Amino acid sequence: MSQLTGAERASYVQRVFSRIAKRYDLMNRLMTAGQDLRWRRQAIWHARLTPGDHLLDIGTGTGDLCRQALRQQPDCRVVAADFNLAMMFAGQKSGPLPWTNADALHLPFPDKSFDAVVSGFLMRNVGDLTTALREQFRILKESGRMVILETTRPRKGIFTPLVWVHMHLVIPFVGGLVSGDREAYRYLPASSESFVSAEELADKMSSVGFRNIGFHRLMLGTIAIHWGEKDRSVG
Repeated sequence: MSQLTGAERASYVQRVFSRIAKRYDLMNRLMTAGQDLRWRRQAIWHARLTPGDHLLDIGTGTGDLCRQALRQQPDCRVVAADFNLAMMFAGQKSGPLPWTNADALHLPFPDKSFDAVVSGFLMRNVGDLTTALREQFRILKESGRMVILETTRPRKGIFTPLVWVHMHLVIPFVGGLVSGDREAYRYLPASSESFVSAEELADKMSSVGFRNIGFHRLMLGTIAIHWGEKDRSVG
């Protein structure tokens, strides 16, 4: 999987998430002991939404971040976008959202359309990280905010063996039991370990024009929330 690029990678990711869509939310809760709900609250908090803000949740999956945004700021306007229809269909069971089919590398929105863009566990799946960041930069208004909730490579330390066991043994085993698809849950550690570090992601955000960048790690350093703003001078 890690050697796939371009269309092959996109097709593989489509198949993986289509197979696990019906159990996706349940597995998120089990894998994180429910902590993913708290992380989403923190991610939306960093988006600093105000009444009337237009928010894009790219790679929305079943729409958890959009729903959290509406809980924190009921007067914002959300768009829930994903390129996987099965995930969005699964999300409809939790209530209506303004869904749209969209590829993170070719967002179907005009320049400067949104006040904020957020993503949850999307960026390690895209075929070209820099292109995805540039697309999010493009569709943001001047001083617009971007927030990324994503897995990240943890620093080596006392908990390294525990993290390895959880990622390589516990997650595939539980994922296989719950979803019936153990292969799909081998994808999680593989995609996480091949993804850039938290520091490298911050550097890539800076390289496409984001400013006021920050991040913090969660869950023994395996999760990170990044945030940044679109530089007015290049808007």
